[in-house]
Amino acid sequence: MSRLVPTVTDPDSRGFFEAAAKGDLVVRFCSRCDQVIHLPRAYCHACGSWDTEFRPVAGFGRLYSWTTVRHPAHPAFEVPYTVVLVELEDVPAVRFVGRLPGVPDLEPGMRMRVTFDRFGEAGETMPNWIPESPASCP
Repeated sequence: MSRLVPTVTDPDSRGFFEAAAKGDLVVRFCSRCDQVIHLPRAYCHACGSWDTEFRPVAGFGRLYSWTTVRHPAHPAFEVPYTVVLVELEDVPAVRFVGRLPGVPDLEPGMRMRVTFDRFGEAGETMPNWIPESPASCP
């Protein structure tokens, strides 16, 4: 079975997927009060402004948490795989989810870096996270 494909045309998150297709990781911010808006939406919950923008971030983070999935939830994902939660280094209020094959040797707080997985008929792109040291991942 082919991989599940995200909806990349949603007005709130389209800019995120457009940046990912170019190999850039972005986070939405309020242009008026500089509040992080994650998960992305068109307005700022802090000040009510609709003036928001996606800004590039460094693409490095720290492993916040993880779990290994051993029972298939969907035929597109071969088990086992490990779901990681990564906290951005330059915007700690933002955490992203990623998926690693198998059962990698992970440590809390280890440095992770973004990669970009391309799939789907239109070449949809999703950011993913791997340990900065490739020896940690099978």
